[in-house]
Amino acid sequence: MAFEIYKPRGERQEKAPIVSLSKTSIVLNNVAREKLGASRIELAYDRDTRTMRIRGVDEGGMEIKKTKVFGKGFFNQFGINKKGKFEAKFDSTDNSLFVRI
Repeated sequence: MAFEIYKPRGERQEKAPIVSLSKTSIVLNNVAREKLGASRIELAYDRDTRTMRIRGVDEGGMEIKKTKVFGKGFFNQFGINKKGKFEAKFDSTDNSLFVRI
């Protein structure tokens, strides 16, 4: 049997980095932006695993405007048409968020 522990709503849990995809943009929540610690990002996509990598960079890449990155060209290049909110996994050694879509 696999038991799951009940945690009341009042109990604080660590918030997860969330990446939201719309038709033309990528939105990072506060946790995601804090983990990356950069105002510029580099986007990459693995077609085999359908995983998007968002890496914080010092130079180059795309600028995060408040919480948003305009990703229409990225979506078009890789044929991505998914929309919604996705939980991201952070890799501190690579300073990247990985999002399975």
